[in-house]
Amino acid sequence: MGEHIVKLPDIGEGVTEAELTEWSVAVGDMVQEDDVLAVVMTDKAAVEIPAPVSGTVARLGCEVGDTLAVGSALVALTTDGGAVAEQKSEPEGERKSEQRSASVPETGKAEPPTKPANAEQKSAPKPKPRSSGTRPAAAPWVRQRARDMGIALGDVTGTGPGGRILYDDLEDHLAAPHPKTRRKTGTTDLKVTGLRRVIAVRMQTAKSEAPHFSIIEEVDVTELEATRKALNDTGRGKLTVIPFVALAIVKAVGEQPGLNAHFLPAEGIIRQHEAVHIGVATQTDRGLMVPVLHHAEAMTPWDIADRLRDVSGAARDGTIAKSDLEGSTITISSLGSLGAIATTPILNLPEVTVIGVNKMAVRPIWDGRDFRPRTIMNLSGSFDHRVVDGWDAAVFIARLKQLLETPALLFIGD
Repeated sequence: MGEHIVKLPDIGEGVTEAELTEWSVAVGDMVQEDDVLAVVMTDKAAVEIPAPVSGTVARLGCEVGDTLAVGSALVALTTDGGAVAEQKSEPEGERKSEQRSASVPETGKAEPPTKPANAEQKSAPKPKPRSSGTRPAAAPWVRQRARDMGIALGDVTGTGPGGRILYDDLEDHLAAPHPKTRRKTGTTDLKVTGLRRVIAVRMQTAKSEAPHFSIIEEVDVTELEATRKALNDTGRGKLTVIPFVALAIVKAVGEQPGLNAHFLPAEGIIRQHEAVHIGVATQTDRGLMVPVLHHAEAMTPWDIADRLRDVSGAARDGTIAKSDLEGSTITISSLGSLGAIATTPILNLPEVTVIGVNKMAVRPIWDGRDFRPRTIMNLSGSFDHRVVDGWDAAVFIARLKQLLETPALLFIGD
């Protein structure tokens, strides 16, 4: 029997540490090579850590919520035969450290049963995949969603491969009949970890550092909706309202570059950007993420729609690249089909502007002679008052209103 120490690998892109957000194994579990051992969070990207060899989990080196440096001990695996070589990707200093001490810090986990003495005389059986037993198989974001919904995964029947619990299984579980309700007195304490902790820190920082102010304006999007539907009928691809809002932002910031900017207070500068990289707030099962439409100034509405579909889909299924979450210069926040009468979105620092897209409603509008049905949408804007004056913000929102109410202007070159 040998022991293999699995360390946090170099994930790349300059990452030096990561937070452990999910254990996929427990002490005593048998794993095959490439089975997922744990999930870690780097900035806003979740990364699964696979087993480099087959074996049995002997010890866990840390707990959920711990922040680990690259090269830190993660799991100890007991393997058949002699000791297995350490991961080659480790820095030289870490390999020397490993030679001094190959043990994983104890976390109070029980050791697996020792092997009978006569077992050495027999050929050791090949490790079997971990049984779903006491720990149902589910993706990290499905586990997070279950916690948010107050569902115990042990009560859910999985319909995926090998009994894996899928997102739809959670919905089916909620829809199933349950015993008569009764008064409840219990509480549940959930540790704030992973993406939820990143969001909490960033929102607190944004609200405490940047004095926000907001402007909300009514926009008559009757003509915009007619234009959108006519373009959709051409068969070039489905357009929502977001590509048109993005085009309006591109034109408006071309006239007011101070709103397509980053404020860097430590350096005492406002960095205006010629390129327009639009972040689009996207709700996922793991929390809020902001995929970026890089160089929106060079895109058609169909380009924007296609790119938004790609990056938002990747954000929701957990496959988005780190580069697609970085570099935004201005952000759009939309609640989609849920909608709201009005919102006051929080800035995505160091940006100085965020635009909120609210739900549409048909309302009777007086045109001077009669009331006529018009499609109205409220448009919100939040700004950093340290570097954006109220007048400039009002001019910006008024320009967006003009462009959206007269959509032909969106297709006229500068």
